[in-house]
Amino acid sequence: MRSGRPGGKVRLEDVANLAGVSMKTVSNVVHDHPHVSAKMRERVQSAIDQLGYRPNLTARRLATGRTGMLALAIPEIDQPYFAEIVRYVAAEAAGRGYRVIVEQTLSEVEAERAIISDREEGLVDGVIFHPMRIDTMEIARLRPDTPLVLLGEVARPLTTDHVMIDNVAAARVGVELLIAQGRSRIGFLALVHGDITESTHLRLLGYQEALVAAGMQIDPQLVLESTGWTVEEVMQTLLDALAAGIRFDAIVCRDDLFAMAAMKALDRAGLSVPGDVAVLGWDDTRFARYSTPAISSVSPDKAAIARTALDLLEERMNGYDGVGRHRIAPHAVVERETTAPK
Repeated sequence: MRSGRPGGKVRLEDVANLAGVSMKTVSNVVHDHPHVSAKMRERVQSAIDQLGYRPNLTARRLATGRTGMLALAIPEIDQPYFAEIVRYVAAEAAGRGYRVIVEQTLSEVEAERAIISDREEGLVDGVIFHPMRIDTMEIARLRPDTPLVLLGEVARPLTTDHVMIDNVAAARVGVELLIAQGRSRIGFLALVHGDITESTHLRLLGYQEALVAAGMQIDPQLVLESTGWTVEEVMQTLLDALAAGIRFDAIVCRDDLFAMAAMKALDRAGLSVPGDVAVLGWDDTRFARYSTPAISSVSPDKAAIARTALDLLEERMNGYDGVGRHRIAPHAVVERETTAPK
């Protein structure tokens, strides 16, 4: 890499001089104007690559009204599901010519309000946001000028586009699979004290609906409650239930980490998976695919979630100003080694 001037930042003029073209031609290539010939585009791009030129985002915004940047705001970067959503959104965005800035809110309401309150205005062309605490009406009142698409189950304002899966239907399908395999005492792991997510309660509703539809008795003892989110706390929840004499032949878990905790607890208690107890996870993350045994899991179509969110966001960025569109992404149950006929 070489600089166009000693100690200085590479300028548009430096690229033009190296390529032997006008600054206007370089600008046309940078801004992807369609009338530039392929030969000229290749010539200018070669000079850009040699010099390591990076377009000034402010200048680009002034010239095109766009920065080419998007923001993705999620609760926790290190939570497996959100980490995979970041990967899918970033890949989909890159295929459309955008770069993605990832922000972590840690489910703090002030951080979520900052996302909604145009903190990103002028820096990015649009925002994809998975809220946890901020409610539907507040999002509607704070409707930002920067195009916005929501993910998840928490908020669905009429003014804002939103992408989610049907958690109730997905839970029903999971429980129906276990019933079809001959499981008759199916537990739910777990409600968590202080849980602010709506997804857990929607999954519990689908679990209950499937049992009722199958004519099976609803036993509140089979809905376990954990004091926290860690693998150790969830393991202890299950071990305490077993120590109290609660028995089950299958467990539906609120996510794949809970499924891993369930398998560790069952192993410690001398119970086999799936021989004694079938285990069904949720989110179909890498943990599920590469654990031993591999975890059967409810699988949201994360690629479809990313694709649909980008479709809606681009339409907003291109001028759509109508009512919010609510899209349901597909889901499936991926059967692996932790479920099998009894």
